[in-house]
Amino acid sequence: MIVYKATKKQFLDDVYNACIEDIISESVERNLFKKVGESEFTSWSNSLPQVELILRDEDIPEDAGVAIEYNIPRTQNRIDFIITGQDENGRDNVILIELKQWSKIELTNKDAMVRTRYKSGNEETVHPSYQAWSYSMLLKGFNVAVYEGEIDLRPCAYLHNYTDDGIISHEFYKEHIANAPIFCKNDKRDFREFIKKFIKYGDKKDLILTIENGELRPSKKLADSMVGLIKGNQEFTLIDTQKEVFETAKDLAVRSKNGQKHVLIVEGGPGTGKSVIAVNLLVALTKKGQIAQYVTKNSAPRVVYESKLTGTIKKTQFSNFFTGSGSFLNTKKNSYDALIVDEAHRLNEKSGLFSNLGENQVKEIIQSALCSIFFIDEAQKVHIKDIGTKAEIKAWAEGEGALVQEMELTSQFRCAGSDGYLAWLDNTLQIKDTANVVLEKSEYDFRIYEDPREMREEIYRLNKVNNSARMVAGYCWDWNSKKDAEAMDIVIPEHDFQAQWNLGSDGMLWIVKPESVTEIGCIHTCQGLEVDYIGVIIGEDMVCREGQILVDPRKRSRMDQSIKGYKSLMKVTPQETKKMLKEIIKNTYRTLMSRGMKGCFVYVQDPELATYLKERIK
Repeated sequence: MIVYKATKKQFLDDVYNACIEDIISESVERNLFKKVGESEFTSWSNSLPQVELILRDEDIPEDAGVAIEYNIPRTQNRIDFIITGQDENGRDNVILIELKQWSKIELTNKDAMVRTRYKSGNEETVHPSYQAWSYSMLLKGFNVAVYEGEIDLRPCAYLHNYTDDGIISHEFYKEHIANAPIFCKNDKRDFREFIKKFIKYGDKKDLILTIENGELRPSKKLADSMVGLIKGNQEFTLIDTQKEVFETAKDLAVRSKNGQKHVLIVEGGPGTGKSVIAVNLLVALTKKGQIAQYVTKNSAPRVVYESKLTGTIKKTQFSNFFTGSGSFLNTKKNSYDALIVDEAHRLNEKSGLFSNLGENQVKEIIQSALCSIFFIDEAQKVHIKDIGTKAEIKAWAEGEGALVQEMELTSQFRCAGSDGYLAWLDNTLQIKDTANVVLEKSEYDFRIYEDPREMREEIYRLNKVNNSARMVAGYCWDWNSKKDAEAMDIVIPEHDFQAQWNLGSDGMLWIVKPESVTEIGCIHTCQGLEVDYIGVIIGEDMVCREGQILVDPRKRSRMDQSIKGYKSLMKVTPQETKKMLKEIIKNTYRTLMSRGMKGCFVYVQDPELATYLKERIK
C-alpha cells in the first residue's frame, strides 16, 4: 500500500511549502485505516526534513521517485523512505531507507539486536541495518516484479541524530552493516554519495507503482534454498502419522486456492512431532509457490526451529517466514495462502505489549489465510491468558465459513519411543486417570534426586554428548539477574545450590547454545521444544498432602506473568479460578517433565511429593 508517492522535486516542495507530516498522517489514516499516534507523527516531523536536506543535492535528479511509509503487502512492515531511479548504466535501483531518531544506543550480545531508549524505558530492538535488509529480502523473495524485473534493491539506514561512537557500527554487527550500510549524523556527505551512486537518472518506469502492483509469490530461488536446508536433515524426517498429517495439510492448502477456506486442527501430545510437521509444511508450501508462515505466540519455538533449519543462530533471509501470533491485527482477509500455527494452545485473545489490541488471535489468523493449520495440545495451557482450544478454533472457523477437519497424532511419542511415560505422568500428577499407575524404569529414564547439585552434574555430563541436556524449573523464584548480572535466581540454601534463569544473553536460543547449559530455563523458553535429557526443579507451588496433588499459586514468583491477576479473579469467581490455577500449575510441570526424549530427572522441594513420586516408580 502506497501512503505517499511523488518525485524528488514534489517532495522538496511539500517539505518546504507544507507540513509533510500532516500530509503523511492524513494519507495513513485514509489508506491504512490506522490512527496515527503522537510518537509516529513526531518521528515524521523530525526525520523527513533531515532527508530533504540530503536530497537537495543537485546531482540527485528531480524526477527521481520518492515514497514514504510504503506498506509491504501481506505484512505489518512499512519501509520508512524509498528513492527510485537508474544508475549510470541504466539499471533500475530502489533505495530502501530505515530512518531512526535515536541519539544513544547500547551494545548487546544478541545477533542483530541493540538497546535504545523509548518512552517506556530502555528496550532491545532490531539493528536498523538488519531491519532495512530484511525488508529488501521480503521484496526480493516474494515480489515477482522485483525478482523477475531485475530491479536492484539497495537497503540502508539513516540515524540523523546519532553521532557514531562505535556502538552502532561495532564489529559485532559487521555482517548486517555489510548488507545495509548505516549513515549517522556526521555522514551526510557519504549518504549523498551512496544515493548518487545508484540514482544518477530519474525513475522512467514508475518503479514504486511497479512494485506495488507486483504479483506476490515466493521466488524459485528462495523456495529451492528452503528445500535445500531441510533435505537430508534427520531432525525434520516425517514418520507414520506425521506423514499422514503433512500430506493432508498440504492437500487442504492447495484446495483452498479455489476460495473455500479450510481449517485443520491437529491434536498431539509432547514429542509427537507437531513442530517437525509444521516446518516441513512451511517448506513444502513455499516450494509450491504459496505464501505461508510459521506462527507461534512464544518466540522460543520460532527462533530455535529457524536455527535448526538454517544451521545458524544468526538472523537470515528465512526469518521472514517466522512470526508471532499477534501479527495479523490489520491483515486483509485471505492475504496468506496458509498460516501454520504451532503451539496453538498458547494463543491469546488480545495482542500487543499490554494485551489491548485486536479482537481475538484465533479469529484474526483464520480471517487472514485461505488455509489455517493449528497444532494443539490442550493439556499444555500454562498461562491465564491462553485461550487456544479446539472449541475456540472451531467456533471462529464456522463463523468464517471454513470447512473444519480434525486429526490426531498418537503414536510417535518421542519419550524413549513410548507414550507410557506420558500416560503415567498424567495419572501421577492427577491430571487425568490412566491405566499407567506405576512407571517401569525400563520404559523411560526417570530419576528423583535428593540433591539438585547432583542432578546438575549429571545434566552437565550428558550434555557433553550432543548438547541436548538442560535444566528447567517452575517459576517460583524471582528473576534477580535481570537487573544484576551477578545475582543468583534459583537459590536452594540447604543444598548450597545457586543458578540463574536463562533469559539473559542467550534469550530464546538458550536451549541450543552449548554454554547455556549452566542456566535454568522456564516454561516460556522450553515449551514446544525438546532435548534428550531434562532436569526439572519442582518448586513449592506443587505439593502432595495425604496422596492428593495440591497447588499453591502464592509460591509462584511475584514476577511470573502466567497467573497475574488471579487474586482479583478469586474475588469474583473463586471456584472457577481455583480450577484454572490447578490446571495451569499442573500443566506447567507436565510440560516441563515431558521435554526430555530419553530421560527426565527431578528434584522436588516438597518431601511428601518426592515420596509420592518414588512410590510410583517400579
